[in-house]
Amino acid sequence: MKLTLQKFEEEGAEWGILIPADKESQTYVGKLIRNDVITADFKKPRNYLFFRKWWALINYAFDIWQPDEITYKGVLVEKNMETFRKDITILAGRGRPVYRMDGSFTVEAESISFANMKEKEFIELYEATAKVILDNILTNYTEQELALVLQKLEGFA
Repeated sequence: MKLTLQKFEEEGAEWGILIPADKESQTYVGKLIRNDVITADFKKPRNYLFFRKWWALINYAFDIWQPDEITYKGVLVEKNMETFRKDITILAGRGRPVYRMDGSFTVEAESISFANMKEKEFIELYEATAKVILDNILTNYTEQELALVLQKLEGFA
């Protein structure tokens, strides 16, 4: 289980507390009972708030996106967040071509994990992601309007 924790402390305190920073971590910690002990190896990721801002951008665009209703073999094709995220990542220039079994190729999204992408690369991904979303989904928005929406959604400055 991977937990994401964030440090909080009172002004002037010598130490603080670690609290869950995402829903998955909140769920896990919420299931612990008093005096439970867990161990972990900690890593400090690149700018976590910026990472959350990128996800807020992706989530907002996914909620707004309305693809045409089509069917495949009699089944309605559904929106899928993971596929959407990967497609946006590829369109933002972070994909690599790979062969398929039939000899053709496809493009797979690169990993955006903290271990696989440096801070500078992630900033470039964010900027390219915003451009892709503005060009393809939020076509009536300006960059400033999108920034204001994200600021309201997640409290980002």
